[in-house]
Amino acid sequence: MATTSPTPKRTRARKSAPAATDDDGASPTFDSLSPVTGDVVGTYPEMSREEVDAVVERARPAAQWWASLGFVDRKEILGRWNGVITRRIHQLADIVHAETGKPHSDAVLEIGLAIDHLAWAAGHAKKMLGRRTVNPGLLMINQKATVEYKPLGVVGVIGPWNYPVFTPMGSIAYALAAGNAVVFKPSEYTPGVGKWLVDSFAEVAGDHPVLQLVTGLGETGAALASSKVDKVAFTGSPATGRKVMEAAAKNLTPVLIEAGGKDAMIVDEDADVAAAADAALWGGMSNAGQTCIGMERVYVHHKVFEAFVAELTSQASTVRSGSDPAAKFGPITMPSQLPIIKRHIDDALARGGRAVVGGADAVGERYVQPTVLVDVPEDSAAVTEETFGPTLVVNSVPSMEDAIRRTNATSYGLGGAVFGKARAAEIAHRIRSGMTSVNSVTSFAGVPSLPFGGVGESGFGRIHGEDGLKEFTYAHAVTVPRFKPAMVLTSFKRTAAQDKSFTTLLSVLHGGKQLKD
Repeated sequence: MATTSPTPKRTRARKSAPAATDDDGASPTFDSLSPVTGDVVGTYPEMSREEVDAVVERARPAAQWWASLGFVDRKEILGRWNGVITRRIHQLADIVHAETGKPHSDAVLEIGLAIDHLAWAAGHAKKMLGRRTVNPGLLMINQKATVEYKPLGVVGVIGPWNYPVFTPMGSIAYALAAGNAVVFKPSEYTPGVGKWLVDSFAEVAGDHPVLQLVTGLGETGAALASSKVDKVAFTGSPATGRKVMEAAAKNLTPVLIEAGGKDAMIVDEDADVAAAADAALWGGMSNAGQTCIGMERVYVHHKVFEAFVAELTSQASTVRSGSDPAAKFGPITMPSQLPIIKRHIDDALARGGRAVVGGADAVGERYVQPTVLVDVPEDSAAVTEETFGPTLVVNSVPSMEDAIRRTNATSYGLGGAVFGKARAAEIAHRIRSGMTSVNSVTSFAGVPSLPFGGVGESGFGRIHGEDGLKEFTYAHAVTVPRFKPAMVLTSFKRTAAQDKSFTTLLSVLHGGKQLKD
């Protein structure tokens, strides 16, 4: 039975009365509401296009100052910021809990991962992005060739509400470490988290507005995407991602899109069934299933299907949502997701699926209880569309080949997991996704040196790791002559003899390679 709470107000972020401004005009504001009680957590300005543009302009000189510091000084400042976040981790977790409803311990876990990523980005930026010499090749042997990765300037980051620290920090930390200024637009559901991050950075950066905040609803995000930033990093739905791309295209602004997933877990016949069930339960239910890299589909070898379902059912009996200390996860943060979750469950059941945990009555006014559906047709909404709720579809497969085929039969391609022994790693490498973990779930997200991102409807571009640092830079290649060349090829004074020498050299270098029949 679903747990419900009184509070008829269904909107999570709402406009409130205009606040007076210095020129006696009216500046609209909006409220961030607790998903648990419906109470107002905070009130923030709904910033206009003109205000967003002004923030971006203020970031320009700050970006120049920040870039001029170099890797060593930036590392020192980012390290001090990381120290502030670490010492006040519970303070920030309280805000995350208030605005999302997730348990305090889960908020601490999220922040802890962000802290580790910030440390890695600051500590590895010089090695990954600094100037290095590359081999010029025999044709250009007289040239010294170098490449370095320079900051773009000002990066706009549009963050999500489900992981309001970890996810946007995957862009913010790496963009800052690469030498950019950042304008951060947090979700309208979690503006307090964004403000805390920006305010805490200001404590270590002084008067330089290297990291700034803009708050508001969708219009504010659209204004940032179409502003004169040098890149936009967005996390959200594919539909909104397309709107961000359209807005950014007006200025030919490059974008990074992380747009969710429909991730699957594969369980082979030699898997540790208890461990696989535990991982599936966490991957599907933690954060109320509101995890882009969470598990939504599970394909289990028919030989262990019944044992897996029995184990999963048993473990799920100890897990429920709620606001009390014993609850394992909190409410659905965005109310508009509730009817989507209910539609997916109802469709699966109507088409012959069975609920072994939860079911049709699992969806309440604020909370959704764990739901495990089995024998669900592959063309049902619960299999093909992102549910973003605490549900799992578990289907039996006759072979791992069939499991791989079903896993890859989606327009998404973000993360995934494989449980097994003999073939698990081999299977993992055949999954069409940006990331896959073996005998664990979402482990790749916690490894700072690994890139994070998807393919297809899950978006493009990467955060984290070397790829994440380079995502917020442009490559600058320079050649400098080391000695006079034997022949100058880029000249109208080039002779026929030099042309012959050139083709002879090409034949020596490459002419011996034969095409195979």
